[in-house]
Amino acid sequence: MDRSSGASRAPLLVILCGCAIACLTFGPRATSGLFLTPISDANGWGRDVFAMSFAIQNLLWGIGQPFAGAVADRFGARPVLAAGGLLYAAGLALMPFSTTPGAMHISAGAFVGFALSGASFSIVIGAFGKLLPPEWRTMGFGFATAAGSFGQFLFTPLAATLIASVGWQTTLLIFAALMLLVLPLSLALATPKATSDAQKAVGADQTLGQALGEAFSTPSYWLLLTGFFTCGFHLAFVTAHLPPFLIDNGVSVAIGGWTLALIGLFNIVGSLSSGALSGRLPKRHILAAIYFARAVLITGFVFTPVTSTSALLFGAGIGLLWLSTIPPTSGLVATMFGARYMTMLYGIVFLSHQIGSFIGVWLGGVVYEATGNYDLVWKLAIGLSIMSGLVNLPIRERPVARLASA
Repeated sequence: MDRSSGASRAPLLVILCGCAIACLTFGPRATSGLFLTPISDANGWGRDVFAMSFAIQNLLWGIGQPFAGAVADRFGARPVLAAGGLLYAAGLALMPFSTTPGAMHISAGAFVGFALSGASFSIVIGAFGKLLPPEWRTMGFGFATAAGSFGQFLFTPLAATLIASVGWQTTLLIFAALMLLVLPLSLALATPKATSDAQKAVGADQTLGQALGEAFSTPSYWLLLTGFFTCGFHLAFVTAHLPPFLIDNGVSVAIGGWTLALIGLFNIVGSLSSGALSGRLPKRHILAAIYFARAVLITGFVFTPVTSTSALLFGAGIGLLWLSTIPPTSGLVATMFGARYMTMLYGIVFLSHQIGSFIGVWLGGVVYEATGNYDLVWKLAIGLSIMSGLVNLPIRERPVARLASA
């Protein structure tokens, strides 16, 4: 191993700092559903206004991700993470002063969305792919994903408590200050242009355009893009609309907060398990099983009476399946194309995820305002789960010809 490349950095230090960043940056955006009602009530808006801001956030997160990934691949992860942390803090700090829909779309939507593209676990995963030894990578992807889940578990009850005690405006300012911790933590994730002799020998002279051409000419990459769309649809819709959905069905706000917290807690188990299994079982089979299980779980939840108990059980169940798609998905990208342009290529896959997120959260607000309920969106979520399970099964889990021949 080339010690001058930075690849010899202690894997444990890299994982700890990367996981701290994932926890900090995923936590506040996972609490969006708790802010939907107070922000809407304070400004006299329907649910569709803040839902649109959250939809814009998810879409711009996805659009910015491939570009942030390309910059991280070229100049290293540290400056991208630092810039993302600063922009994230600015977006959260501006939200309390955004009293018009346009201003909220800019602060909660554009600022936070672009910030997440530079300071989320996607960049952390890309850095792990470059800095961690091969035997650590898949498990590292699982740890980064689990850390994001822990952020959801940590920040959701924290947000509910702070909103009740100091108000939603002050809560957002506190979260903004916490985002500044990303800057010192990013120092441990400074990545070089090449991380090992193997990377230099295999495909190091591949250009960005060649990497894109290779990926888009690979059918399995397109299948991965298609399947990951559904994951984003589920995550954004549930994050933004599950708390008000539960309120509509007579479940308390506190239970809604704990349901989201359980999603984060059980996702730690799901993500770590998925990361471990991805090194032992076919990743495409893991993904298919996750999507089929989501279809069964959502069907059981929405077609039976909604109670506090069923909400908490749903939170635990969907938590196991929440971000457990990320270790096998990122692992497939690394397997097929190698680590050189992994951050960018995974970023493109993540863009598909975020297009699904945009549609899920936006459609939830539109359908609710039009019909007074979320029934249509829940049914669509079930159908998409089945589709994604089927789409992942034909993926060919092997390196492209360039790497296989080497």
